[in-house]
Amino acid sequence: MNIKCVTRSRPGRLIAAVVLTVAVAFPLGVTGAASAATTLTVAQALAAQDGRTATVTGYVIGQPTATTTVLTSGFTADTAIAIADQAGETGTARMLYVQVTAAWRSTFGLLTNPSLRGRQVTATGTLTAYFSHGGLKNPTAMSLGGGTTPSPTPTPSPTGTAAPDAYYAAASGKTGTALRTALHGIIRVQTKLSYDQVWDALKDTDQDPANPANVVLLYSGRSQSKTSNGGGANDWNREHVWAKSHGDFGTATGPGTDVHHLRPEDVSVNSLRGNKDFDAGGGTVAEAPGCYTDADSFEPRDAVKGDVARMILYMAIRYEGDDGWPDLEPNDSVSNGSAPRLGRLSKLLAWNDQDPPDAFEKRRNQRIHERWQGNRNPFVDHPEWARSIWS
Repeated sequence: MNIKCVTRSRPGRLIAAVVLTVAVAFPLGVTGAASAATTLTVAQALAAQDGRTATVTGYVIGQPTATTTVLTSGFTADTAIAIADQAGETGTARMLYVQVTAAWRSTFGLLTNPSLRGRQVTATGTLTAYFSHGGLKNPTAMSLGGGTTPSPTPTPSPTGTAAPDAYYAAASGKTGTALRTALHGIIRVQTKLSYDQVWDALKDTDQDPANPANVVLLYSGRSQSKTSNGGGANDWNREHVWAKSHGDFGTATGPGTDVHHLRPEDVSVNSLRGNKDFDAGGGTVAEAPGCYTDADSFEPRDAVKGDVARMILYMAIRYEGDDGWPDLEPNDSVSNGSAPRLGRLSKLLAWNDQDPPDAFEKRRNQRIHERWQGNRNPFVDHPEWARSIWS
């Protein structure tokens, strides 16, 4: 059984792991029963749902919210975690739902500690149904596998963590149209965020590495307080790098809330860029040094030219018109109006070559993958694929 769409995982995706250990006291004389010191696998715990006390080892996959629903990002509460024997497990039937009672929520709840996914953990409790699903309730002990407790503050991902080969396995060895088709099949499996959730996502994905209280604005390059988001003068808001009027997809869940192309930007600079295509030249932008604009195009600063290009190329591969959204595609025009097209492709490909992914962009891609949407921008991991597809 696959996890419902709210799980936002994809085939081949490596989900961060946590090992949960539950000590079990089996009654004597039960065939195959272990002693009270026995550590069970998740599979064994699921087969022993009879109220006994146990210790189980597994990998934390996410937050269960219903019998066949597990969130892997956008967590809503600290009350439960789902664990499995395999780090990449997507079948809820092979997960154990572990209740997190009040005593343990500050350190083991996923809303408070989203980085807990992927950590080794040990828990002791009663093997009994939870959410009408195989579970472990009323834990009497919980700790990390090494016997320590996690920090309530999520720790950043390693900068530039490479995507596992398994994630792109279906694209291995392919070029051109075949590569494009394979990548679409990979990245279209994702968690869908609401437009309100985008605020929180951007505060995480675009965090200033030199000041965790701030975000870095895309075009302006300014480091600004995370809390100064809104619509007022000098606030920052959510810039759609693929302008939402190019395809008229708005801010409904889908391309309008896809964090891979949403970035923080100064309100007035965002407005100045508007829905213009991308190209070189124009007059200087006072609040965004290094940026230029004219009547029909916008040129970002050199440090993010490649970032902009790779976001546009991602959108073209992710949204191919087969899921109710427009078929987005870059072209070499800067007069696209409301058509689901955005230019200038030749310039975007040059920018992708000129400005390769840096540590900030790589961390952002990793963060979106592991904490928010469960998918990646393949052109951040493999910028060379852009020329293979758009030669």
